[in-house]
Amino acid sequence: MTLESGVEVFVKSRSDAPAGFFAAEVEGLRWLGGTVGGPPLPAVLGYDGETLVLPWVRPATATAVAAERLGRELATMHAAGAPGYGAPWVGFIGAAALDNRSCPSWQEFYGTRRIAPYARMLVDRRVLTSAEAGVFDRVVARIGQLGGPTEMPARLHGDLWGGNVLWATDGRAWLVDPAAHGGHRETDLAMLALFGAPGLDRILAAYQDVTPLAPQWPDRVALHQLHPLLVHAVLFGGGYVRQALDAAGRYVNNSV
Repeated sequence: MTLESGVEVFVKSRSDAPAGFFAAEVEGLRWLGGTVGGPPLPAVLGYDGETLVLPWVRPATATAVAAERLGRELATMHAAGAPGYGAPWVGFIGAAALDNRSCPSWQEFYGTRRIAPYARMLVDRRVLTSAEAGVFDRVVARIGQLGGPTEMPARLHGDLWGGNVLWATDGRAWLVDPAAHGGHRETDLAMLALFGAPGLDRILAAYQDVTPLAPQWPDRVALHQLHPLLVHAVLFGGGYVRQALDAAGRYVNNSV
């Protein structure tokens, strides 16, 4: 919308928003946006329990230069780090709640806060039987083996699919709608790959120029995609249920 002053803004509203819904987004925007050398994020103009107001980011077509810059800036944002795995604010990803309570290790955090709760929801809603959902329990039990080398907590966007990257007329890629927390940096990159992003190969190459990823990171992409697939299975059902099962099956059938 356009204010009386002529300034264009983006207004996001939800009349039935749960407590802390927009406050969590504000915390994430400010936390991520405070990273020197990181990707740009809109400054918060105002918010309350049902509304969030941000500057309007004028859209443009993605370019190779912007993609490479985004890769470098993501690496810088991740490297800024986090106090631990999780966040001090209530979490949401889309309409789904996130348990952001901290854990001493990424393996525990990802297993108990990101995989297990959504697998239980699918059972509780009778989308899956307990036996079918057992594949997720087996992944959680193996995360220590599957997660790769130990890394310090990274400063994550947390919901970095292509729709949350705004290619703008200033030649940069802006990030919006975060589910920010401290986690594993491969999670953001796996999310970018899940639904596709313009110039993904250039983004990844530029990222690696700044902070190379650990060996065998491509083998872990589906592991990091498991949480967003479970969230989509809970929210939308359909083919996402099968995709989540297939992703989990890769890691319990000794194929990876």
